[in-house]
Amino acid sequence: MVNRRTRASLYVILVLGVCLAASAGWNQSRQTPKTAGAPGRLAQITGRITLTGLERSVEVIRDRWGVPHIYAQTADDLFFAQGFVVAQDRLWQLEMWRRTGEGRLAEVLGEKALPRDIFARLLLYRGDMEAEWASYAPDARRIVTAFVRGVNALIALDLADGGARLPVEFSLMGLRPDPWTPEVCLTRLAGYVMSRNIENEVLRAQLVSRVGVEKATGLMPLDPPAKLRIEPGLDLGAITPAVLAGHRAAGAALSFAEGQGSNNWTVAGSRTRSGRPILANDPHRQMLLPSLRYMAHLVGPGWNVIGAGEPALPGLAAGHNERTAYGFTIFAADQQDLFVERTDPANPLRYRYAGKWETMRTVKELFRVKGKDQPVEVELRFTRHGPVIHEDREKRLAYALRWTGLEPGGAGYLASLSLNRARDWTEFRKALERWKIPAQNIVYADVEGNIGYQAAGLVPARSGWNGLLPVPGDSGRYEWTGFRKLEELPHAFNPPKGFVATANHRTVEPSDPNPAGYEFGADYRFRRIEEVLGARRDFSIADIERLQHDQTSLVARQLVPMLQGAKTADPRLSGALRLLREWDQVVSADSAAAALYEMWVQKLVGNAVRQWVPAQAQPLIRSARTVLGTTIVLLERHSRDRLPLLLDSLREADADLSERLGSDLSRWRWGALHRAEFRHPLTAEFNLPAVPRGGDSNTVNATGFATDFRQTTGASYRQIFDVGQWDNSVGINVPGQSGRPGSPHYGDLLPMWAAGEYFPLAYSREAVERYAASRLLLEPSAGAQR
Repeated sequence: MVNRRTRASLYVILVLGVCLAASAGWNQSRQTPKTAGAPGRLAQITGRITLTGLERSVEVIRDRWGVPHIYAQTADDLFFAQGFVVAQDRLWQLEMWRRTGEGRLAEVLGEKALPRDIFARLLLYRGDMEAEWASYAPDARRIVTAFVRGVNALIALDLADGGARLPVEFSLMGLRPDPWTPEVCLTRLAGYVMSRNIENEVLRAQLVSRVGVEKATGLMPLDPPAKLRIEPGLDLGAITPAVLAGHRAAGAALSFAEGQGSNNWTVAGSRTRSGRPILANDPHRQMLLPSLRYMAHLVGPGWNVIGAGEPALPGLAAGHNERTAYGFTIFAADQQDLFVERTDPANPLRYRYAGKWETMRTVKELFRVKGKDQPVEVELRFTRHGPVIHEDREKRLAYALRWTGLEPGGAGYLASLSLNRARDWTEFRKALERWKIPAQNIVYADVEGNIGYQAAGLVPARSGWNGLLPVPGDSGRYEWTGFRKLEELPHAFNPPKGFVATANHRTVEPSDPNPAGYEFGADYRFRRIEEVLGARRDFSIADIERLQHDQTSLVARQLVPMLQGAKTADPRLSGALRLLREWDQVVSADSAAAALYEMWVQKLVGNAVRQWVPAQAQPLIRSARTVLGTTIVLLERHSRDRLPLLLDSLREADADLSERLGSDLSRWRWGALHRAEFRHPLTAEFNLPAVPRGGDSNTVNATGFATDFRQTTGASYRQIFDVGQWDNSVGINVPGQSGRPGSPHYGDLLPMWAAGEYFPLAYSREAVERYAASRLLLEPSAGAQR
């Protein structure tokens, strides 16, 4: 809710980067071309296109909602076509994704983007390439190569005629896309922003150094509870925010707004009206234009999968094939550690380890920077623990990042190439042995009626330490002893209660030796999902749709009763109290009480921190993702003297809302404050209309926001599968499938999404034909050799 921080999607990095460039003046004197939405700027989605690189013809049927159903006769052609088709709809997004991952944004955005480029290069995989490719799937290299050839075929087509067919953003930036290589799909930054524990480590270190271990533990609660231990030889006071300079530069444009999470659940046939399992998933990420995810249906030899994934990767991260369905949420495993290395006063390239001096490995990288005639050379440094992300020459310290994403197989979501083809529970779990980054809770259902859940990801094993604070790198005591086996991670198969759900909540046992901090609010979402699923045995697809949009707040159920017994002679405050007391705790867009509640919570958090948190710790707590959880803990701890603070916060909320929405409480609406906006990164001309939203970060319909109440995170993609009768399944992907302004699918799904509606996920050929809106035939060029 207030002052929150979140991991960010890779594409958001581009958004602010572009805005940064805009503020620097690269587009100040230009006007948006009148041809922005003209047919020449749109992809050809009907008729025939002849392409070099295809072996046989491929049919692409786009349905009414812009989802491409791709029918190919070979696997190579299938992924060539996937790359071509996604580039038709998202070429500019792909270009920015590639530049971000490769550390090449400064080429188009200038010097301000250089720090994030340096960080991206630090995270490039530099290990055994055979082990890297083999980690995702036996045929991963071949699939990725085919996908990249398809992307390049579209680039070549759009560059013909002097680039007149390129998406308008390329003209606005004076940019031409570069051809892709397979290694583009192996960059690490997309996965890095989904596993961010070093930020927590540094925050805890600063907190402990200011208020001590006991108070720090109380102010930044962990779930499950765990002890903070200062390791011998480590000066936590030396760890400053500067340590995270590169980390934060990588997300410089990120609207770090907390509330991001995800929901998924799978319900056995014993609890559904049809007698078949239903699987639902709504990942919560940034609200972006174009959308973070791209939906597709891939049909070819050994493939018949539909769902959604990262646009820049082949395969689909969430979806179903002919026999199994799956969906994911983040599993909050601790996949990062920060090592504090002691460097040699006489030679900063040497660092101490196990009683000896070792020399850092160095790599010199050249960065082309817009506005500079010559490339900038930067020396990247690495210790045995990983890339050096910060150096403190004065204190002779270097900070190295150990991260599982730098192991073979660490490219985020690419292991879905194996998951997409799993045909039963055994194959599903076998595929998840390949899943490294990001760590996920993945729910499962199959046509035989089975349901299940498996946490997956490369989780370090630590012996004698828990990774909650930075550790000294010189002793050799704080090393990973390996990685936890899949069967050691949480899982369930056909649970007796007839359903399984996850919502980024604590799924590990309290005694788990490697604790991690879970999203505050996740447990509230999970408890609400369990409350609803446990109450009935006749669920339909429509019921699951309603649950995905459920806006009952269990946090409000906990906070509003704290006002019990409150009395005031102020008639205005009495009206506000009455509004909250009579409220049903549903955070709907048209609710006056919800508007008051959300403003009250914002004031409450600020006041509680000021009153009960030591002054030296207040800035840290305000910036923590757990700030609302800390506030609730403080309110419970001060149950005897909290009422004045509760009432003062309510009075402030009433005054603030009166200024914003008028003095008549009955006319207030939460949706008048809380709106989703889809802003084009380059020009307001391509923005889409803002829509009112209900919910908040802690409702099942999670609509995270920052201090301006604008929705920043939430479920841009939703899927609900009727397992075995696949054509009954539904989905949505906001704001639309295409990223090209002027396309009919640029923002066509926004009204449906805002209304809580879905469209059919056509799977059978009959259903695809029923909803077909356009048909494109991709033909191999005569005599073309691949």
